[in-house]
Amino acid sequence: QVQLVESGGGLVQAGGSLRLSCAASGRTFNNNAMGWFRQAPGKEREFVAAISWGGGSRYYADSVKGRFTISRDNAKNTVALQMNSLKPEDTAVYYCTARRTSLPGVTPNQYDYWGQGTQVTVSS
Repeated sequence: QVQLVESGGGLVQAGGSLRLSCAASGRTFNNNAMGWFRQAPGKEREFVAAISWGGGSRYYADSVKGRFTISRDNAKNTVALQMNSLKPEDTAVYYCTARRTSLPGVTPNQYDYWGQGTQVTVSS
């Protein structure tokens, strides 16, 4: 099993920035693609960003391209999501996720491990 713990959520004004972090622990963490999803009240969980094990492949949802950046540090077993130019529609619970394979996916059912989530609220 892989345990994922998110941190860094909070309340920010529109136009502001937040940096989410996710720490992985548990079984040997090798060759795992990582991702971030989010879920707003009354909506389905949606893809935000994903990164391959080596970091060479990064995918972003169209709604966050140019504003969010995903990165990882395999030596520290961490993945981060830098969120800039935040909008009220970015308000959601953000989940860190890991996949048993090295290539990233864009749908929730492609991922095997999930964190508990961290709330991000963007005020207008």
